[in-house]
Order: sequence, then structure tokens, then C-alpha cells
Amino acid sequence: MRQRLLFAEQLGPSFDDGEVPILLVESLAAFRRRPTHRAKAHLYLSALRHRAAELADRVEYVRAPRFREVLEGRDLEVIDPVSYRGRRLVRELGAEVLPSRGFVTSEADFREWVRGRSEKSLVMDTFYRWVREREGILMTPQGKPVGGRFSYDADNRRPPPKRRDTLGLPEAWTPEEDDIDAEVREDLDRWQADGLVRFAGEDRPRLFAATRAEALVALERFLDERLPAFGPYEDATLAADWRMSHSTLSMTMNLGLLDPREVVGRALGEHAAGRAPLASVEGFVRQIIGWRDWMWHLYWHLGESYTGRSNRLHATEPVPDLFWELDPEPVEANCLRSVLSDVRERGWAHHIQRLMMLGNFALIRGWSPQQMTEWFTGMFVDGTPWVMPTNVVGMSLHADGGIVATKPYAGGGAYINRMTDYCGGCRFDPRRRVGEDACPFTAGYWAFLDRVEPLIRDNPRMTRALAGMRRLPDLDEVVEQERARTTW
Repeated sequence: MRQRLLFAEQLGPSFDDGEVPILLVESLAAFRRRPTHRAKAHLYLSALRHRAAELADRVEYVRAPRFREVLEGRDLEVIDPVSYRGRRLVRELGAEVLPSRGFVTSEADFREWVRGRSEKSLVMDTFYRWVREREGILMTPQGKPVGGRFSYDADNRRPPPKRRDTLGLPEAWTPEEDDIDAEVREDLDRWQADGLVRFAGEDRPRLFAATRAEALVALERFLDERLPAFGPYEDATLAADWRMSHSTLSMTMNLGLLDPREVVGRALGEHAAGRAPLASVEGFVRQIIGWRDWMWHLYWHLGESYTGRSNRLHATEPVPDLFWELDPEPVEANCLRSVLSDVRERGWAHHIQRLMMLGNFALIRGWSPQQMTEWFTGMFVDGTPWVMPTNVVGMSLHADGGIVATKPYAGGGAYINRMTDYCGGCRFDPRRRVGEDACPFTAGYWAFLDRVEPLIRDNPRMTRALAGMRRLPDLDEVVEQERARTTW
């Protein structure tokens, strides 16, 4: 009898056509490939087991050490998986493979867009505009962008409000755990005690949706309470407000519980009804139909060897143990300690914390892009194998030499001081590059530019920064200081 095999990223209604029995497989092997955050393991197992309970007698739910031993000899159909490993497996098993789902544009659509373009011309903004025009999203009947602009990014860069610890938004919705969550927690405890798996991070009540019903509630609450404020403060950070105005819906879409088209449609409806400003809606929509779809397509377009072959800036330093252990205690810089604590507690941080604190620090310190990709994939609840390579290797670490990002996203303490409240009370001074209180971001930025100048001097977007570096009277002292730095 034919069954449809569903992977953990295919748990929503758009992956179930209701015509064949369903097979779900729970395997510990998924948590053995790399160090994994406890919250991520809990979320994935909770989502799998909740889906099995919903499907009742339509599903065969199998627990096994490895996927392959369960699947061999079965008559299977499968919606194309989200990783190279998964795609190889189902083809080796002879399963009928259906086109992938869960994105606004298909892989055939992307092949149409990319035809004739060089790797250095695969610009997200161009792709985003193409999707907008193709799908008619935020477009007038005359084919013009609503409001006259494709992007309102320039309007969405407000620093956090002064003398406030939070944005003042309602307390974020979180799901209520049930007996399935309790069973998952018991199993995780037992597996870890038996030495079968090793998790990082804290065990806390589940924060993110694991079912379709929960995902719909999370979407409604975001639209009602956070979407209007999303645009202005999407690049800002407050240490005491971990969620800010972000949706935290990436996990629900990555698990297949929400389809990105319905999320976009609901956001557009809020703008049409006058409940959300255009700048906020456009910024949110861009994250989904622009950034998310683009990351997905680049994963396949750039090939399985992309992560391994990309190290344009010759970054070879190992990721420190305290990152693998999610131990913020030895970290003295407020910003880095706060974000690392957020990841330890929740397995999540918003995009500016990922890019300008975690990624930026790894970039200027020369940490291995391959190891950082593994770290981000394992330590974040939304860290899928398809999303992190281009995000980390390309965007954060510029290891691909400019395919994903046209310049290295390196920055000093001035940016962090402007866009966050981390610097107040920090033992390091974001204005200082030399001395005991020299900010490891500020000093590290100039030392980074000195180290990689031969590799980036031909990049026109780095001309001004490199010229500023050459004018520093104390550059040699900064470089030597950062080479010898042992605390940050």
C-alpha cells in the first residue's frame, strides 16, 4: 500500500492531500549530526507527535534510530524534502517525488528568473521586485508598486525608544503545553541521561507553535499586536524585550504549519483594512517573499558544496567552546552576553542580533564559516539546513566573496550603540579602540579591515571604510591589541 512520507518540515495541511495514508518517522539521528538546542529538539518532536495525534488512524508513526531502516521496501510518495540529504535518501529508495511546497515561488520559477544571470548578479532586491510584479503583491492595477516605492527599508531603521526597556507591546502569546509536550520532555531527559544525545541551552516551557491551530493563533496575535510596529523598529534591539515587534513565525512556516502565501495574504489584508501602515507591511512581506524564498532557491542553486568551498576571507579560527555550550558567563561585552543568553534561553534571536552581534563578531574575529553554519543550524529553533548556509556563509560572514551580500556586514560599536541599549553600563566603551575598555567590536572592526584588506580592496563598497582605516594613527597598536585579546 502506498504511503505519503512527511518530513518534520511538512506538517501542515498544504502537505496533505487527503488521498493516501501518512507515514511519519521520528529518528534520533537528526539530533546526532550536530549539537542541538534543547528547545529545537522539543519543538520538532512536539510538532511531529501532535501531527500524528491529529491524523489518528490515517498515520503510521514509527520511532527508529535511523530513517533508512524504516523506509526501505515501502511504496512511498514524498513531497521533495528540504535538504540534500533528504532528497538523496528518497531517490535512492525509489520513492515517487512530488514538487516541493511551502514557498511562494517554485524552483522552476527561480530557474526562469536566474537564467542568463551571473552569480554576482543574484541580488535579493532584484528577485524581490520580480516576485512582487509576477504575483501582483502590493502592486497597483497599472503595474506600479503601491505607495510609489518597492522598498520602505529606509523608513524602518528607527533606534529603540529612549528611556524605555520595552516597546510597550502586549505580552507575546505563547502556547500551553499538554501531555504530548510532557512526554517529549521525559524522553529528552532520558536520552540525554543515557548519553544518546547531547543538547545545549535551557529546558523551558515551549514558546513557539507546534500545531496548525497554535500557528493560526500566533499569526492572529502578531497581526493584531505587532505588525503595525514591526517596520519602524525591525532593526532595533532592547535587552529586556527579546521579541520586540517580530513575528517569530519563521518556525511555523519552516514546519509547514503556515503557508507563506496565507501569511502574506493576511498581512496585506491588515493594510487594506487600514490597521497596519504600508512601511510595516512591506517590510514584513519582503522578509517572506523576498528573503525567505531567495534563501531557499540559493541553497539549491549554489549547490551542496557551497558551504565547504566558501572561505573567501580565509577565516579559520574555531568557534569557541562557550558558544557551543551556550555559556554567556565568561562574556563581558553586554551585547554579546545578552544575545548569547537569549539563544541559551530560547533558541532564538531576531535578525539584527544574528547579523550585527553574533555574525558580525564571528566575521571580525575570523571564525570558521563552516563551523558557524553548524552552530546557527543547531542552536536556533528555525535553523534549517537550507536557510543557514546562505544566511551565515553568504550574508553574515561574506565567505562566498559577494554572491549573497555585496559587501562584508562588519560594523563597530557605534552601530550597536545607536540601535540598541546594550552599551549603557558595559565595561567596554564603543567609542574606544585602544586600551582596557576598548570595545571588541570597535577595535575588532579596524583589525578585521587590516587583516582582509588585500581580499576586499577591489570592492567599491569598501573604499570609504578602507580609506578611514588607513588614516588611523594607532592602527598598528589596534591590530596588536586585538591579536592578543583574550577577553570580550
